[in-house]
Amino acid sequence: MAQITANGTSLEYDIAGPDDGAPLLLIMGFGTQLTSWTPRFRDALVEAGYRVIRFDNRDVGLSQRFSGVPSARDVAAAVSRGETPAVPYKLSDMAADAAGLLDALGIESAHIAGASMGGMIAQLVALNHPAKTRSLISIFSTTGDPSLPRSTPEAQAALITAPASPARADVVAHAVKNRRVYASTRWAYDEAVIAAQAGASYDRAYEPEGALRQYAAILASPPRTERLKGLKLPALVLHGTSDTLIPWQAGAHTAACIPQSEFVLIDGWGHDLPVDGVPMIVGYMAGFLGRAEAAHVSLAKAA
Repeated sequence: MAQITANGTSLEYDIAGPDDGAPLLLIMGFGTQLTSWTPRFRDALVEAGYRVIRFDNRDVGLSQRFSGVPSARDVAAAVSRGETPAVPYKLSDMAADAAGLLDALGIESAHIAGASMGGMIAQLVALNHPAKTRSLISIFSTTGDPSLPRSTPEAQAALITAPASPARADVVAHAVKNRRVYASTRWAYDEAVIAAQAGASYDRAYEPEGALRQYAAILASPPRTERLKGLKLPALVLHGTSDTLIPWQAGAHTAACIPQSEFVLIDGWGHDLPVDGVPMIVGYMAGFLGRAEAAHVSLAKAA
């Protein structure tokens, strides 16, 4: 892994795969490090021939920290009044980081994939930086439209409640307990795997205040519903019927908004990337990416 400055922000990233492979940028979700795109997930895409780029979003992992701890309640109240909330940054700034990372790496354009909040950011990369975007993959994400079904109370609490203490054991136990609330039902919930992942993330970098700023960025960012209707690029939307954090209707709505989109609804998939689900999820992604890359090459030859 390495550090690079993009959009004026220091970002931690890594790259795997052939130098001549089509670039694929993976954007992780709220409070989640690049390592949550597990080696098995990344390597499956590398084996499919892609040059895979992972990175820590600002305020998480080993990327640059920001300052200030905005109140989620105050941010939401300001938005409801039609005011511009005072937040350190918005999702559009995080999308500019992602596009800037490609620039800093000398990559003219890439396929952009994001999960959860990362899907929101990926949508904004496509909207705000179209020249950098060959295709879009939005994974258990949303347009942010306020009319959509919300998280279950249990899933929302599992996402935003704090551990009993910042001690490693408490943080890991909290992750094991709470991720089960929005986990897949199709594949077994492996507590040992979740504990190992949570422990590794804690050891790599633990800074919970960054997640508060990212949450404020989500709340302060306007819905993308109308803008997505103007997107002109291949898009794949993946979602699962067991997602209690961002219900599957949000994925269906995302796909309905994007003219050239494909929607895949997976029975029993939750808001996670379970080990046993990786082959199926990557299979859908690789099939789509092959078609999208062929279309990109065809357009480039015709230009």
